[in-house]
Amino acid sequence: MGILSFIKSQLIEIIEWLDDSNDTLVWRFPDDDHEIKMGAKLTVRQGQAAVFVNEGQIADVFGPGLHTLSTQNMPVLTRIKGWKYGFESPFKAEIYFVNTKQYPDLKWGTKNPIMLRDADFGAVRLRAFGMYSLRVDDPKKFMEEIVGTDGHFTTDEIEETLKSRLISAFTHVLGASKVPALDLAANYMEIGTKAQGAMDLEFKSMGLALVKFTIENISLPPKLEKALDTRGEMGIIGNMGQYQQYQAANAMMAAANNPSGGNMAGAGVGLGAGMMMGQQMAGAMMPNMGGQGAPPPMPGMAAPNQVWHVGVNGQQVQMQTGQLQTAVQSGQVNAETLVWANGMPGWQKAGQVPQLASLFAAGSPPPMPGGAGGPPPMPEG
Repeated sequence: MGILSFIKSQLIEIIEWLDDSNDTLVWRFPDDDHEIKMGAKLTVRQGQAAVFVNEGQIADVFGPGLHTLSTQNMPVLTRIKGWKYGFESPFKAEIYFVNTKQYPDLKWGTKNPIMLRDADFGAVRLRAFGMYSLRVDDPKKFMEEIVGTDGHFTTDEIEETLKSRLISAFTHVLGASKVPALDLAANYMEIGTKAQGAMDLEFKSMGLALVKFTIENISLPPKLEKALDTRGEMGIIGNMGQYQQYQAANAMMAAANNPSGGNMAGAGVGLGAGMMMGQQMAGAMMPNMGGQGAPPPMPGMAAPNQVWHVGVNGQQVQMQTGQLQTAVQSGQVNAETLVWANGMPGWQKAGQVPQLASLFAAGSPPPMPGGAGGPPPMPEG
């Protein structure tokens, strides 16, 4: 091989980059200190840009396409080098390929809680996280402001910087919105759009474009979330007195249905204590009526504190009128269930007792609890 052939073999004639990564933003073409042949072919694929750098100064930028390098399409480099028109000698230059494709689904999140003043809860600490997408919008500015001479620049090298700026802008927009904590979920899109607009100028100053910014979740502190769950449960329970009656009736039915018979005396003591607590809670929740007592029952109706002995699965269970009505409403007692109370000659079907007739009529309100009594032996069968 002659010396001229050897020199020609050392010249770079084809310049291209096949990107097989998912995180490379900038890649420097390896020239191995070889010179570039004037007329060499430069292939820039879609989603790429090629930046020529001469002695640390950014010169020409090429977009997608097949380019034949000449003084005509390298005006900046031609001016820097002082080339005459038609100059064909080899030349030296660094070539950086910049990925201009979109990088989606990058994650952001608050490292520390954001302290805000809320109309409902006062001072609250919120955490937030979501996704964002970016792309290089101005390769020259991106090289000047961020990359410098880094020959292999990845998204990992800039993510922390971008996240800190994202969260700073997001925090400002969230605080200025003054949206109550309970209404934040309905305003994610609006807050995200405003935050993206606030960050756009920041990204452009680095040669980047913030393509998308989404909020996936803004969460309250765990203790506050637990308190909200408790308040929601109380709202579902509704009337506390009626709820206590329902719970007591269920406990009685469970004791009566116990195959082992259970300790009915112990169950009665527990139920009595539960009834007393329910009465105290219901009394504390009732409005002040000026010290007036409850009116007596209407003729033909069972007194609220009347105690009934109810036959359930061959066993006797004591229930006050209110608890009996709750058991009727839940289907645990029906008109065929045998009952007895003081003053009755013997056990009768509940539906045949005049004082209990209203319990089997739809829409009757539950009476207040209380009472006692002692039954005769239940009839067999």
